[in-house]
Amino acid sequence: MRTSALLALEDGSVFHGESIGATGHSVGEVVFNTAMTGYQEILTDPSYSHQMVTLTYPHIGNVGSNPEDSESESVHPSGLIIRELSPVMSSWRGKQSLEAYLNEQGVIAIADIDTRRLTRLLRDKGSMKGC
Repeated sequence: MRTSALLALEDGSVFHGESIGATGHSVGEVVFNTAMTGYQEILTDPSYSHQMVTLTYPHIGNVGSNPEDSESESVHPSGLIIRELSPVMSSWRGKQSLEAYLNEQGVIAIADIDTRRLTRLLRDKGSMKGC
């Protein structure tokens, strides 16, 4: 069973969702990525270090994860924010689900967030810290 989670931005905006990653809290600059694929590459891209990455594509996790798709040895963002975690992993290359990967790597992540609203907010108000 997943637990409730929230994302609070420095302007006072609050988004409620569910924790899908490691237990804990995280702080960082909230950014977004509009790619439709490549979430594992995004998670292991050092350029996202200390940032909380919002993936705007609504369904994330459908191909799972595997060692071949990593850009580096570790996860760099301080958190992951998504709309919907795919309930099914369907790829011949997938070795584990995204949720299992997030937990194994100790990544704080939140799902069931209105990522369109969050992205518009960041676009209109500019960069913000979140936790």
